[in-house]
Amino acid sequence: MLSWPLYGTMKHESLSEFPLVIGIPVQWGDQDAYGHVNNTVYLRWCESVRIEYLRRIGLWAIGDDGIGPILASISCDYRRPLTYPDTVYVGVRVEKIGNSSFRMDHVVVSEAQKLVAAEVRSTIVVVDYRRNKSVPVPEPVLAAIEKIEGRVFERAAAVR
Repeated sequence: MLSWPLYGTMKHESLSEFPLVIGIPVQWGDQDAYGHVNNTVYLRWCESVRIEYLRRIGLWAIGDDGIGPILASISCDYRRPLTYPDTVYVGVRVEKIGNSSFRMDHVVVSEAQKLVAAEVRSTIVVVDYRRNKSVPVPEPVLAAIEKIEGRVFERAAAVR
């Protein structure tokens, strides 16, 4: 299992299937007027781990060829409210690979509560920014995903 904990480590069964997990401290300013972490902060945490994953597979920046990622969709099922102080552990994995896209699953686990606080699903599309068109997932990116995930993927026509 690859790991990049920023602040300590946590073992939780919900994180066991995620090859990349980062720890992020809950900040006082993450809370809203209702006294819990604002819903947008959960998505920012997932963005942090997603960007690190994209960096590791060579798809973070738009390359010299104009090829790069774009977030096509994201959804979140909020399971538990979070408050300061706490640390969350956010895992990410690729669940499915299509022709020009792949679906990522994320989980947010509270260290204080020892429970899943949110489950997030996102779809990344590989885009040729010069032509403003989607393109197939490059073979080196596919190989890097399979290496991180430790498995071979069947490519689907489209990911939703």
